[in-house]
Amino acid sequence: MRREKGGFWIAFCAVFFYPMGWLLGRSRFDGKEHIPSTGGALLVANHISHLDPIFSGLVVHRARRVPRFLAKNSLWSKPVLGWAMRGSGQIPVYRESADAQHSLREGTRALSEGKVVVIYPEGTITRDPEGWPMLARTGVARLALSADVPVVPFVHWGTRDVYDGYKRKFRPLPRKPIIVRCGEPIDLTAYRGRPLDAALLREVTDVIMCRVKELLAEVRQEEAPVQFFRRGADS
Repeated sequence: MRREKGGFWIAFCAVFFYPMGWLLGRSRFDGKEHIPSTGGALLVANHISHLDPIFSGLVVHRARRVPRFLAKNSLWSKPVLGWAMRGSGQIPVYRESADAQHSLREGTRALSEGKVVVIYPEGTITRDPEGWPMLARTGVARLALSADVPVVPFVHWGTRDVYDGYKRKFRPLPRKPIIVRCGEPIDLTAYRGRPLDAALLREVTDVIMCRVKELLAEVRQEEAPVQFFRRGADS
């Protein structure tokens, strides 16, 4: 299988991400075969650490595809990182602004052009004390229903043991196990072609995130909570 061409900035990021991934933990990537070798795909992940994008990028790149992340627009203002984000075709997310719909349009266009788009529907790292997913934003449902492409759930576990963003604890040593696992695409056939009202978007979002939660439970070998954690009004 030929590798999808990513250009200079994807190669630039790979030079840093592969060694960084090795240094940060003993990583294992399961289920890469569920990422389509060609054509568009929406990859939907949990979010437990600011390190997750490194390992999200690695699992997609190991599947010989190029990841396009939906990421907060403030990253585009960072030196070097902003150039890399712009040059590699990443998609800025403008929350609660007139440009918010622009992110979804760009994500839809990327999917329709046959690209792999990665999204963290929670919008930020989970505030659940046990690391389970929070109630997600419905933008993921809009993307999933906007283009008829595979919707692939995947999860990270172990990254928060290395870096806990809320507690500001960075513990790279000893190197810890980190697992990234991709699951089978989610069948959303029953939801396609219906009017995109708030009820449908909420239902589809929860269907997708329930599968993410189940996949995380498999990795953790624990029973997942029935309800999604709800963030506070100030979160």
